[in-house]
Amino acid sequence: MKIEVLGTGCRRCDDLYENARIAASQLAPAIDIEVTKVADVNYFVQKGVFVTPGLVIDGRVVSTGKLLSVEEIVQCIREQK
Repeated sequence: MKIEVLGTGCRRCDDLYENARIAASQLAPAIDIEVTKVADVNYFVQKGVFVTPGLVIDGRVVSTGKLLSVEEIVQCIREQK
């Protein structure tokens, strides 16, 4: 599974990235999850994300403009399985 955090480096983007990493570690090793940061604005537009931070799981945008908690991210991951 691949999780992408879309953001240009603002505090909320960094916090979402950290929450995504924690969520992924809570589900490991049962689910192999790669968490990456993406700062390419053109990619944001391609995905339809116009407000950051954005959270993309396996290519599907699941959240924009919100700082999701670790628990909310875990729920999003489980829904994508």
